[in-house]
Amino acid sequence: MTKNYETVFILTPVLSDVQMKDAVEKFKKILLDNNAEFVNEENWGLKKLAYPIQHKSTGFYQLFEYTADPSFINVLETEFKRDEKVMRFLTTSLDKHAVAYNEKRKGGAFNKKEKEAAK
Repeated sequence: MTKNYETVFILTPVLSDVQMKDAVEKFKKILLDNNAEFVNEENWGLKKLAYPIQHKSTGFYQLFEYTADPSFINVLETEFKRDEKVMRFLTTSLDKHAVAYNEKRKGGAFNKKEKEAAK
């Protein structure tokens, strides 16, 4: 039985673009190798942190939305803990309401700029 999950992780800002993309691909490969099915992937880019982490005030944010077996989450989180490029990560199990919300968000239902431009 698979469940819906969303994982957001923050990579250290000292990485080059190539290193950052390689780290993202590494975690994407771990997901795919363990039969996870991608629903959505978003690169939020370099953002300011709410508070310093490891003496750094910015980080590269990445979001993965996927379906996977619940036993796989421990494997994924262990890989995040082992990688020194990852400053923080959070995996959330999504219920049917969160999945519906994410579908609307991806469709642009909450994008104020697009709505204002259409007026």
